[in-house]
Amino acid sequence: MRDVVEIGKGKSARRGFELSEVSLVPSRRTRDVDDVSTAWQLDAYQFGIPCVAHPSDATMSPESAIELSRQGGLGVLNAEGLWCRYEDPTPVLAELAGLSDDAATARLQEVYAEPIKPSLITERVKQMRDAGATVSVRVSPQHTIALSPVVLDAGVDVLVIQGTLVSAEHVSTGDEPLNLKEFIADLDLPVVVGGCTNYTTALHLMRTGAAGVIVGVGADLWSTTGDVLGISVPMASAIADAAAARRDYLDETGGRYVHLIADGDIESSGDIAKAVACGADAVMLGGVLAEAAEAPAGGAWWHSAASHPKLPRGMYRPAEEDRDAVSMETLLHGPSHEPYGNHNLFGGLRRSMAKCGYSNLKEFQKVELTVS
Repeated sequence: MRDVVEIGKGKSARRGFELSEVSLVPSRRTRDVDDVSTAWQLDAYQFGIPCVAHPSDATMSPESAIELSRQGGLGVLNAEGLWCRYEDPTPVLAELAGLSDDAATARLQEVYAEPIKPSLITERVKQMRDAGATVSVRVSPQHTIALSPVVLDAGVDVLVIQGTLVSAEHVSTGDEPLNLKEFIADLDLPVVVGGCTNYTTALHLMRTGAAGVIVGVGADLWSTTGDVLGISVPMASAIADAAAARRDYLDETGGRYVHLIADGDIESSGDIAKAVACGADAVMLGGVLAEAAEAPAGGAWWHSAASHPKLPRGMYRPAEEDRDAVSMETLLHGPSHEPYGNHNLFGGLRRSMAKCGYSNLKEFQKVELTVS
């Protein structure tokens, strides 16, 4: 039964739940943690952990994407980011790591005004491919038509089309809109699209032929999408809605499974566990990865939408002066030396699955939940 609240005469709203409001309920059995698998597969590509990186220049360089691939996850490089605008963006990133809060947004807009250089996209993709990483590149819906030929010719494995919100049908009286269904049908590689916030949009995106759908708008403490656009999404409900759309699409197509990637409200191993329990196949990590020693901005963090030239949607988080960076391996796999679930993220997920009695991610999606 839907929990609907009447806001006033003639207007009602459905109640949604955040990940912080739900809790896992263990079953009658537990498992040995060594018997639990966090393996995940997207199309033909296999990953040891259900981790996809948010395509922010603060955390994703070619080298950090390669390292994330070594650790079992999927790094995503932003084709519209600094690494594809500057031959050597390290001085720019070093400057950005030390910005003051009041100057940050204007400076981000300035450095991202540098034109995208297609030759650099090819060069960065080759660097990741030569290192043996699964190569994934993100483009925005607005620039997909212009940049996709370069990205595809460079030889990516997974294409990510990501904006704050992406729909299967975009209406425009000016520019020719991107038809996702026609675009994806012409490709022979998996495409991940999003974000989306509800059942209907998720189902429509699945019908485009996407291999994966991003659920959420990447919201965290540093996102201002709710303030700027009035759009926010309770992640537990959004994931569950998208999982229902996936189930219906599975029946509709006779067995085609679309993977869900939760993007937003993911700060700890417990959040990861609850996102999977709600129906996600993987999570998209953003600011969490800024703690890694391999993060190119030295601990600073900003969303990919924080540098928008006209309407930035994300605050800049400076690097801490006494930053105690840990390796990406420690961040993802441990060992952890703090008790808050911010390190050994996927060791925490594995132990949560073991405590609840499930041996793999698909089974874990069936775990019982309660609302607090």
